[in-house]
Amino acid sequence: GSRGRAKTRPAVMEPASVAENQPIRSSGRQSKRKAVDTEEEEDQSEKKYRKCEKAGCSATYPVCFASASERCAKNGYTSRWYHLSCGEHFCNECFDHYYRSHKDGYEKYASWKRVWTGNGKSEPSLKAFMADQQLPYWVQCTKSDCRKWRQLTKEIQLTSSLAMTYRCGMKFNNVKVRGPDQCSQPEDMRVAEVIDSWWHSMLILPPLLKDSPASPFLIAYYPDCVGMSPSGSPTMAELCPHHAANGDTFCSVPGLCPYFQPFYQPNECGKALCVRPDMMELDELYEFPEFSRDPTMYLALRNLILASWHRDCKEVLTAQKCAAHIIVRGLVRVRCVQELDRVLCFMTRKGLINTGVLSVKEPLLPEPYRNKKVVVIGGGASGLAAARQLQNFGMQVMVLEARDRIGGRVWDDTSMGLAVGRGAQIVNGCVNNPIALMCEQLGIKMHKLGDRCDLIQEGGRTTDPTIDKRMDFHFNAILDVVSEWRKDKSQQQDMPLGEKIQEVYKAFLQESGIQFTDLEEKVLQFHLSNLEFACGSSLDQVSARSWDHNEFFAQFSGDHTLFTQGYSSVLNKLAEGLDILNINVIKFVQTIDYSGELVKIMSSSGTQWTAQKVLVTVPLALLQKNTIQFNPPLPERKLKAIHSLGAGIIEKIALQFPYRFWDSKIQGSDYFGHIPPGPENRGMFGVFYDMDPKQCVLMSVITGDAVATIRDMEDSQVANLCMKVLRELFREQEVPEPVKYFVTHWSKDVWSQMAYSFVKTGGSGEAYDIIAEEVLGKLFFAGEATNRHFPQTVTGAYLSGIREASKMAAL
Repeated sequence: GSRGRAKTRPAVMEPASVAENQPIRSSGRQSKRKAVDTEEEEDQSEKKYRKCEKAGCSATYPVCFASASERCAKNGYTSRWYHLSCGEHFCNECFDHYYRSHKDGYEKYASWKRVWTGNGKSEPSLKAFMADQQLPYWVQCTKSDCRKWRQLTKEIQLTSSLAMTYRCGMKFNNVKVRGPDQCSQPEDMRVAEVIDSWWHSMLILPPLLKDSPASPFLIAYYPDCVGMSPSGSPTMAELCPHHAANGDTFCSVPGLCPYFQPFYQPNECGKALCVRPDMMELDELYEFPEFSRDPTMYLALRNLILASWHRDCKEVLTAQKCAAHIIVRGLVRVRCVQELDRVLCFMTRKGLINTGVLSVKEPLLPEPYRNKKVVVIGGGASGLAAARQLQNFGMQVMVLEARDRIGGRVWDDTSMGLAVGRGAQIVNGCVNNPIALMCEQLGIKMHKLGDRCDLIQEGGRTTDPTIDKRMDFHFNAILDVVSEWRKDKSQQQDMPLGEKIQEVYKAFLQESGIQFTDLEEKVLQFHLSNLEFACGSSLDQVSARSWDHNEFFAQFSGDHTLFTQGYSSVLNKLAEGLDILNINVIKFVQTIDYSGELVKIMSSSGTQWTAQKVLVTVPLALLQKNTIQFNPPLPERKLKAIHSLGAGIIEKIALQFPYRFWDSKIQGSDYFGHIPPGPENRGMFGVFYDMDPKQCVLMSVITGDAVATIRDMEDSQVANLCMKVLRELFREQEVPEPVKYFVTHWSKDVWSQMAYSFVKTGGSGEAYDIIAEEVLGKLFFAGEATNRHFPQTVTGAYLSGIREASKMAAL
């Protein structure tokens, strides 16, 4: 025993400086007593304090936040400290108070555990209980000259309304504030530590928000998988009892536009502009790598922001608005509010929020993003989208437009008493479509198009729907065979789509022995005409390998609508407040010199502008014809891509009549089809649209080879051709002469020379991406022919502008 004790003595000996001042002891017993006294003093010191056992925790003297047990250690000794964060611990006595079945707090813990297990997926541990139910809330003073964080007492529940109005020293239950200004009191020192990266790495549990605005969107998910608390998020049964009874996994959010569906539901895919609420996307991981191991905090904030934006897209979404809805206990709320600024800035720059026709009073992005001057060439959908976005970011933007109007290939004619689009007017798929978002912002209603489209033969007979369905089936079966054929084909093995369809069709007739009737053959020609409408070209020009290249990406779902007020109603609002110079001032852009530090733009009249960055949004046909000279020339790779796409053409005709002669036959349908009498007539007025149920206006399209037929005709000749067709379709009645009409000439339009792009034989969908690539971080490109996912649409053009605005802000 004495040998063992002798070994321990050096560990408790006093420092030499102290020992030297002690009187010399002659007795060995006296020396032994001194060592024992020192040991006892240290034992008492250990009993008074115990450090947190979590490696790296900065809390030298932990304090128990729970104060649940009568024997709570408070800031004294406990046999073990339980770590939640650097600055938040609870003692072993309070642990026992809830964890031991014979203790008073056990039932409360057990009850919470049942709720958590029933709603959540994560482990319902006692630490999770303490974080979810017992940690005090923190709230920030709303006075602009204070903004200090304060810890609320345990009995006060934080709500979004309290977070939006809290002031330092605020008293509750009508108690008046007395004494000095509470904002002058110092902030808790623990708050300063929260911003450091090490503090986040020492956090034991990720924050799970209560009552998040995202809750109604995400009731089909486990709350803790999408950043929400299982004890503080409503269930499907609570929010949508009817849907829950039917076993549905999704119900629309009350009062929300049905076209707003920003989150994928479980097991759902293929919906454009949707995000997975339980996963970070690649660009998010790139921007926020610190959340790659545990993305819970990021997901909680991102989902909250997206839901808040879709609940009110008419006002700028600010960090202050969102922060009030971050309801989570503990110091981690401070960290969440700090991170919120970064996440909100990222989502704004990407155009996921604070976009559309929003007008802003303050720049949406902080100073480092705003020190750029940008010139946008072209005032169509893509150019206006980019210019509006960049101006809202806080940049200096100028738009150069060669026409005496904005809109480009959007051009609404109102001469007939309603908006009739000479260019685009239909919205294909409204769910998450930014056009639907802007309509919501402006209070504009679109007309949902019905599914019924009766096919009428020349002679006046309406085709039996079963024949239409049968030929539609065979037509799609032919396209399925083409899809199978192309799987192992290279670009060099490509062939024209029209040629491939004929090859498959002949092989099918030979192998099956089926003989189609004359009428069935004509119905097949109608479907081919529709395909040429979709492609914007004769099928002899279109790639069989890549004609539907964008179908591999998620597309817009939901209603197809007729934009009764016209796309101009949105584009005019986008253009409000922008600096736009048109043809009356500058003629047109002739050269772009990007060889120096600044980009120089020269017009045909000799006017010159300089900018750090230039966005080119002119139509593909003008790029192909070198309307703008670039110095240095564009990269060979980009030029090759530009010429591998086709500049498609369709034309339109609109006719106004004295009365609605078609009503009795069409019976409320939004459109009707014209079956061509022969293949040579394919594409000549294939579909007629009833532009308004109260007006007397029909609009039709000319597609494929028929475009060349009418190219050099007078408008009156085209109108006579159209009237001849209408009188054949309605032979049993009198068809009056039109009161007014117009015919488009996009092929001759100097500043378009096209309708929309397509992939030519031997080309590839990759060309869209290559055209979209910026050059030297100074020259950028937008337009429908730069959007691989959504080409040929105003939506695609708009989104390409948003994409380039994001790139220009970031680079």
